[in-house]
Amino acid sequence: MTRHLTSLYDLAPQDVLAILDSAADLKARYRNGDCPQLLQGRVLAQMFEKPSLRTRNSFEAAMINLGGAGIFLTTEEAGLNGRESLRDVATVLSSYSAIITMRTYSQQLIEDFAKISSCPVINALSDERHPCQALTDLLTIRETFGRLEGLHLVFVGDGNNVAMSLSIASAMTGLKFTLAVPQGFAMPEEFCTDLAKRFPEAQVEQVHDPLSAVSTADVVYTDVWASMGQEEDAARRQQAFANFQVNEALLNLAPDGVKFMHDLPAKRGLEVTDDVMDGSSSIVFQQAENRMHLARGLFAWLLAQ
Repeated sequence: MTRHLTSLYDLAPQDVLAILDSAADLKARYRNGDCPQLLQGRVLAQMFEKPSLRTRNSFEAAMINLGGAGIFLTTEEAGLNGRESLRDVATVLSSYSAIITMRTYSQQLIEDFAKISSCPVINALSDERHPCQALTDLLTIRETFGRLEGLHLVFVGDGNNVAMSLSIASAMTGLKFTLAVPQGFAMPEEFCTDLAKRFPEAQVEQVHDPLSAVSTADVVYTDVWASMGQEEDAARRQQAFANFQVNEALLNLAPDGVKFMHDLPAKRGLEVTDDVMDGSSSIVFQQAENRMHLARGLFAWLLAQ
């Protein structure tokens, strides 16, 4: 049966750990100059409705490093604009490809495409989920602290696709997850109810006071206040999130040894200040590099027979 990653719910907790192990092993080998050509002759097809720096390049670099090659398609080139039926596009493109990544506005589009595709489909970001980012974050936290279970991850910001994926990832791996969020911007109630049913032992909470939230944090994480597609709402969001900036004063309320993460791109001076982004607690660029290593581990896991 073809494996897909449209959401972390496509994985079991043991799958998450297997992917992290695969990524960590390949990263260690990469650092020693060893790039095993596991996917020689394989093709990665990428279809993006949204622009990207890290996502596109990390996936393509991962495939090239494993011996394969990449093809990039815009919405128009891929026929996702209605020029062809989704069934025709998915059937044809998956016959050419070993893996397909999709970065779209619609989670449903990715799920519908995966039902048709004969090769693995990876969600490279949608309006509801960002599973590869969450897996990358788990990889980064685990290699920084040596473990996941029992750590406290505090996300300061919007209850967006990143926050929801991180909450699922935390529930699967024993992290405590706190979202410090302004009123009106929390994760959807339906999502939270479903997560609690799937993982009744999970420690996932939403609070409205970032100062108290970070007091027991091992990791403080933030994201932009207005994501792609929310530009017209940016001014209202900037006002609502004004007290949720991650700055040196906030980070000083966290325990010694706290680490700072951001999935990038960052709006420096808004959700985070330069002194935090570039400070000694920041593991942001380790996190960004790990996008490629996670992709390599994920590709190897998806295509393992």
